[in-house]
Amino acid sequence: MIISRCLPLLLLFPLIVSAQPATTLPEPVARALAQAGIPESAIGVYVHEIGAAEPVLSIGAERSLNPASSMKIVTTYAGLELLGPAYTWNTDILSDGAVTQDVLTGNLYLKGSGDPKLTLENFWLLLRNLRARGVREIRGDLVLDRRLFAEEPLDPGAFDDQPTRPYNTGPSALLVNFKAVTLQFIPDTATRSVRITVEPPLSPVQVINNLKLGDGVCGDWVGRLRLDGQGNADGARLTFSGSYALDCGERLRSYSVLGHRQYVGALFSTLWREMGGSFSGQVRDGATPLQARPLVSAKSPAMSEVIRDINKYSNNVMARQLYLTLGNNGGGSTSSAAAATIKQWLALKGLAAPELVLENGSGLSRIERISARNLGAVLLNAWASPVMPELMASLPVAAVDGTLRRRLKSAEVAGQAHVKTGSLSGVRSIAGYVLDAQGNRVVVVFMVNHANAFNAQTAQDGLLSWVHNRDSSNCCERPERRRGKK
Repeated sequence: MIISRCLPLLLLFPLIVSAQPATTLPEPVARALAQAGIPESAIGVYVHEIGAAEPVLSIGAERSLNPASSMKIVTTYAGLELLGPAYTWNTDILSDGAVTQDVLTGNLYLKGSGDPKLTLENFWLLLRNLRARGVREIRGDLVLDRRLFAEEPLDPGAFDDQPTRPYNTGPSALLVNFKAVTLQFIPDTATRSVRITVEPPLSPVQVINNLKLGDGVCGDWVGRLRLDGQGNADGARLTFSGSYALDCGERLRSYSVLGHRQYVGALFSTLWREMGGSFSGQVRDGATPLQARPLVSAKSPAMSEVIRDINKYSNNVMARQLYLTLGNNGGGSTSSAAAATIKQWLALKGLAAPELVLENGSGLSRIERISARNLGAVLLNAWASPVMPELMASLPVAAVDGTLRRRLKSAEVAGQAHVKTGSLSGVRSIAGYVLDAQGNRVVVVFMVNHANAFNAQTAQDGLLSWVHNRDSSNCCERPERRRGKK
């Protein structure tokens, strides 16, 4: 059952019920699909004006399709409702020893709760706070407590054969700085060479630079870099060769090449040494003993801020962190537990979707599925939820920010649509809210699963423009319109 905030008023005011939903695409959209070589059998379209009894447009809306990153709408809405917009994650440092004259005799425990945004800066502040409490020398081990999330097998190269790309980083209850190192490529015209700097500088990460500075246009500079990346228990080596065009100027590229334990241990050692601290123990995984004494803690941004990063910039790693947080029942959270939590929540809201398949909640998946109708039903339901403002504000705005900042710049719908995008090989999707020219809010979902899906943007942008500019005067007479009449 679709829940609308207008429902109580529908009992008081009669509606002029709209006709059955259209089953023919608007001509510009159909033409764009035909030019892209995408048949209607490969799409799911659902358009429903808020407060209307029937959808405006429904084509293939029952098909079970891969939504790519539009699945993040389901995950972030669940996070807002089940955990609350003010929910935060804590990362704690505890010890089982005593501090005497700036020396800690005992182990230091770093306990994670799945913070999706424990950045380099925030981790530095956490350690700086520990130093400010009078701890300098640590005579014990650094024990990483990552038990809140179960260790599930993950091959970072399985999805697209790009194991060093940060978006393929697996979740961890103690995820720090997205487990990434960022390399800056700096051309030097005097020496005709390219300098590479690493941030943060971690001792297990070795960079071998065989790049040559060349002329010509920049173009696909990443594609011209030949990278030999290897990771093992001792560290990682990144070897770069090939030509780097002077026209590229300075460029940044991030890589994920260490395991979670390696990364956190190396970063801790680097930052602690920079702060004048001393640590010579081992870095290992383990449990925090009950008698451990809390020393310092770091709090994440609130849920409402976290989901803005997840949706506006389609951050897969943060989405997976939130997804596993939803599956936490006091023990090691698993992907299947998170899926069960979300499905139960949807069922209790009358939004059970039998075709729904969840793998990691981010949409970075070949098996995740939902229909356009049921994704639209989630958006309709969210409109009536107390957390609607937070969810809507997290979605990219057409021609303004996030993944939509470069789209629809010259269209009338620019600035009038809050829409999540999704993109995978063979998949393109949009899902969100459009404000039409008459001031009515409309839910729009358009998913494409086809080999030519990469050509679908013109058709999807065309649908957003059509929804914004269409004549909705014959759709329905909503209660708010009646209240505005003299």
